[in-house]
Amino acid sequence: MRDRLVLDERRIEAMAQGLEAVAALHEPVGRLLERRTRPNGLLIERVSVPLGVIGIIYESRPNVTADAGGLCLKSGNAAILRGGSESFHSSAAIVACLRRGLATAGLPENAIQLVPTTDRAAVGLMLTMPEWIDIIVPRGGRSLIERVQRESRIPVLAHLDGICHVYVDKAADLAKARAVVLNAKMRRTGICGAAETLLVDAAVAASHLRPILADLRQAGCALRGDAACRALDPSVEPASEADWRTEYLDAILSVRIVDGVGGAIDHINRYGSHHTDAIVTEDAVAAERFLAEVDSAIVMVNASTQFADGGEFGMGAEIGISTGRLHARGPVGAEQLTTYKYLVRGNGQVRP
Repeated sequence: MRDRLVLDERRIEAMAQGLEAVAALHEPVGRLLERRTRPNGLLIERVSVPLGVIGIIYESRPNVTADAGGLCLKSGNAAILRGGSESFHSSAAIVACLRRGLATAGLPENAIQLVPTTDRAAVGLMLTMPEWIDIIVPRGGRSLIERVQRESRIPVLAHLDGICHVYVDKAADLAKARAVVLNAKMRRTGICGAAETLLVDAAVAASHLRPILADLRQAGCALRGDAACRALDPSVEPASEADWRTEYLDAILSVRIVDGVGGAIDHINRYGSHHTDAIVTEDAVAAERFLAEVDSAIVMVNASTQFADGGEFGMGAEIGISTGRLHARGPVGAEQLTTYKYLVRGNGQVRP
């Protein structure tokens, strides 16, 4: 919680750089997505347009305030922000800066607004205002997401748990595997792209598992493993069925030995949250199978799951990682905050 709330010089500078990166993006509104002429002479174009007013309900990380405000502005949308109560004062200060910037640029200050209360009833009120809000973007814990999906009368673009996996294949380079697993888990444990489960191919468990676990243990990570893992390293705590479904957001990792890439895919599709999952392998066939069959918004080969971030994807920033299948999937940046409409030009055509 402290890590999420901290705003030091480095993080404030990162927020500013994120806004500058968003400003430098190509214009997401007014893009010609498709053009065709029908046999009857009608010219049909599909162009990108803003979603409208976006209500964003998010957890306590105050940098989301700047990211969300900037992305909505870039995509021609208005933003109504409802941040976590723990970061209310930080969010208020950030929104005040954004609104001063809007005024200086000759834009309406109310294009970015912050709900001026920490009362939880405000969330319920937002969810019942379809005449004022066009889409709701919740970003937080499972209880918040489930409440929004249950109560909202407005379309929801959901950001669910980040139960992310790293699978070490039998064809994995051990040095790469050690680096990727350690970074994916321990770089920042409290973000949604942090790995929560390590899967290791039984074919290389004897050679690869111990050094990987030693790295994690040295970095302060608690380990919970299945019976096969504990047979190789008895100091690992036993994992329960609940561990495979848990987003720890902490220095805790569950570990399982699986039967090849097929076993890894089965485990991920059963227990994962469709967020971000990675394979470490030098086998191109195994990599392509993993990419094709893992049903997640982001699937990676030989890279840390902590790259699951709009800034790292070249989007400048993100509102969140959409784990659903409708409208947008993966990092939600300025382009994903647009929809489209059809423009049809004729010359007196009538339908027979």
